[in-house]
Amino acid sequence: QVRLVESGGGSVQAGDSLRLSCTPFRYSVGTTCMGWFRQAPGKSREKVASVDFYGGRAYSDSVQDRFTISEDVAGNKLYLQMDNLKPEDTGIYTCAATDSGHYCTGSFDYWGQGTQVTVSP
Repeated sequence: QVRLVESGGGSVQAGDSLRLSCTPFRYSVGTTCMGWFRQAPGKSREKVASVDFYGGRAYSDSVQDRFTISEDVAGNKLYLQMDNLKPEDTGIYTCAATDSGHYCTGSFDYWGQGTQVTVSP
């Protein structure tokens, strides 16, 4: 059974940085599409970043140029580097992966439990 475990969340002030980590179990980073989602209080979940099998990266407009998704294939981890954080970045961040396919065009099949990120003004 595939599991995804996130870590690295916390409470920071606006302008600070955080790096989230995702450690998969029974899944290999770099084999399909992986992504980071967030859900802000009272809002629906949104995809903020993704990386496909070929290393192609995509970001939501709200985090473009501030967040960076990266993979450590040898260490089997996925990261989300978040710089210049803003209060509107507050939410639960969840790692996800697809079970097949090289591109991030379909739905995600595996989900972590999420890690809380809180950004104060």
